[in-house]
Amino acid sequence: MTDSVPRSIQEYLDRLRAELAGADPALIQDALYDAEEYLRGELHDHPQRTEEQVLAAIATSYGAPDEVAEAYRTTEAKVQTALRTPRPKKRSSVPGRFFGVLADPRAYTSLFYLLLSLATGIFYFTWVVAGTALSFGLIPLMLIGIPFALLFLGSVRMLSLVEGRIVEALLGVRMPRRPPHPGGSTSLFVHIKNMLVDPRTWSTFLYMLLQLWLGMLYFTLVVAWLVVSLTLILSPLSHIWGGLVYFNGPVVISWFFTPVCIFIGIVLLVSLMHAVRGIGYIHGHIAKGLLVRLGD
Repeated sequence: MTDSVPRSIQEYLDRLRAELAGADPALIQDALYDAEEYLRGELHDHPQRTEEQVLAAIATSYGAPDEVAEAYRTTEAKVQTALRTPRPKKRSSVPGRFFGVLADPRAYTSLFYLLLSLATGIFYFTWVVAGTALSFGLIPLMLIGIPFALLFLGSVRMLSLVEGRIVEALLGVRMPRRPPHPGGSTSLFVHIKNMLVDPRTWSTFLYMLLQLWLGMLYFTLVVAWLVVSLTLILSPLSHIWGGLVYFNGPVVISWFFTPVCIFIGIVLLVSLMHAVRGIGYIHGHIAKGLLVRLGD
């Protein structure tokens, strides 16, 4: 525990941020929010005390910045261990490593996310475009336009938290569970200014717009890959149903080539699982870069 007690909430938060240096940015954002929420709540409950007096009084209950940082690191390690999907058994052979992806739950959750991203992308894009258009359209009616625009900006930031929960659950990338704290100022204009100058507000807009195009790309790639793979795997059924594929008439694969088609289809399907797991990893870090305040 440090010898000197912070004299202000901002000094406490600066020390806590320094103690958490090197930790996951999402963890830092959550820890700073919790600390500031608690400290400002104590200050509000004891208006007769100064910030320094409040900080000195709760030094033993809440903890010094170094103690809080260590507690967050320890808790985070336990939570991540509990939430981590079971890792597939490591295999030494090349075929074992190739087909081992079928035992990795993260591959299936990534596949689900890539398919879901088209729906979320359409929703995010529509929400952002419609909200922006209405905000600018209502600006001449200041009593309606300005509150609407501010509520819209707030809704976009809240949607980023929802997307973060989806990304963390399906892609396994740690995302914030709490928004950046608005601070202790009671001035509405200060809150508005902080929201407008926060780069995360506008990077969130960019992410919501990009999600539509990425969602279409992911959905098209996954569905096309699945269709080709499953068509080849199910090629024996073409003799029963008179063709699974139609190209100037039904295409029936010869029995001689059926085993080759099945093998190619299985290889393509397993390759798809490798691909979606890799794409999910990349997308998760794109989301982290645009939705998390990395400077904290």
